[in-house]
Amino acid sequence: MNYLPEISIITVNYNGLNDTCELIESLKRCSLSHEIIVVDNASKINEAMVLKEKYPHVITIRSEKNLGFSGGNNLGICQAKGKYIFLLNNDTFIEDDSFQYLIDRLESNTNIGCVSPKIRFAFPPRNIQFAGYLPLTTLTLRNDLIGFGEEDIGQYETTYSTPYCHGAAMMVKKEVIEKVGYMPEIYFLYYEELDWCTQMAKAGYELWYEPKCTVYHKESQSTGRGSNLRTFYLTRNRLLYAWRNRYGITRWVAILYQLFIAAPKNILYSLLRRKSDSVKAIFEGIMAFLKLKHKLS
Repeated sequence: MNYLPEISIITVNYNGLNDTCELIESLKRCSLSHEIIVVDNASKINEAMVLKEKYPHVITIRSEKNLGFSGGNNLGICQAKGKYIFLLNNDTFIEDDSFQYLIDRLESNTNIGCVSPKIRFAFPPRNIQFAGYLPLTTLTLRNDLIGFGEEDIGQYETTYSTPYCHGAAMMVKKEVIEKVGYMPEIYFLYYEELDWCTQMAKAGYELWYEPKCTVYHKESQSTGRGSNLRTFYLTRNRLLYAWRNRYGITRWVAILYQLFIAAPKNILYSLLRRKSDSVKAIFEGIMAFLKLKHKLS
């Protein structure tokens, strides 16, 4: 009889061996039946092989091409056998055995399709990173994380619905993925989980925040918080999200706002800080969006 774990924990590794090892070590605390799937997303060396030697129980998948955040996760989802798919960034870790609370939340209502735990920054003073999201604004396509940067003094211990779950730690019912589809790979990096959550909501599913489980996040270890790569994809993907998820006149107003208000403002800010590379990344992001074919795929 084939072993069917309750949870499939999937993480994408990109030149992040030490972080991934720390995550795997922390997952030893999980008492629920689970499998760990690590997708090595074209790291410079074959880190999948290194991980397999160190952790024989871990399922490792090596991709010779960098598939991005969504593509890497999707590769892992294809191999997953669990009833629940738990996507965890490789630069996260846990300190207790609390995944059952996420499952309990998912099973509390058939309409709930996805849940994220409380996420706190890994480094002192370990303030809150995520306790739910506010909705994306219609035109600016920006939103705030509830609790971001606040000291955790128990102010977000109530569970509630959220318009989006957090890509660093989100548990999804496998049946939801079978209905909605995989995470959209067209984004490559940033905004893909927001789009995915939007598709879940359109399909009638609710998304929730569950504070009884906490995940610690080192944040942006692979790309860097202020990197040009991040600037490029955020510029391109805000436009892409508007194209895919806004309709009628609202779509065009949102796109024009990004092109003629948000982008010039960011360019001016970069120029004042003498960051010509950031200016270049913004222009390249805009051009990449305009040249992108099959934007709805």
